[in-house]
Amino acid sequence: MREIKFFFDRHQCFALKNIKPLAGICGLYFIFLEKTDIQYPFGKSRLIYIGMSEKKTNSIGKRLSDHYDGISGNQGLVNYRSVEQLNFTYLNFAMLKDLWSYSIEDLESYFILDFVEKFGVYPICNNKTGFEVQKRDIDLRLLIDWKYFDKKEISNDRKS
Repeated sequence: MREIKFFFDRHQCFALKNIKPLAGICGLYFIFLEKTDIQYPFGKSRLIYIGMSEKKTNSIGKRLSDHYDGISGNQGLVNYRSVEQLNFTYLNFAMLKDLWSYSIEDLESYFILDFVEKFGVYPICNNKTGFEVQKRDIDLRLLIDWKYFDKKEISNDRKS
């Protein structure tokens, strides 16, 4: 079985000026707290949401903007943003097509289910479950760098 390691790129402050340039980009995005660790059953993480954009008309930029404005209906993200700075990072699906032959929905499911395996529950602001990937025989294993979202791993000098 093939293994692919996923490392996250430099994060950005969850602000409209950083979100707007992502219009038209499809992929996965990850929203996390600046300072506070969430105590999940199997460990702590600042990651609070894993989301996706499956088409250019509903791009990462559009999805993040909807979360920022509260239009998405995710009250958890709105409330966390009201008390603490949020950050985000993303994976551009176009860059992954040679590695991942399944749908972007399956990739999101894989990431969510891997988070559940490592931390015991879904990220605190995710309302849905990821079942699609379980219905397929995936011929590779993704090794996801969840430590990226540890407080000690993200320093201010990596922030933009």
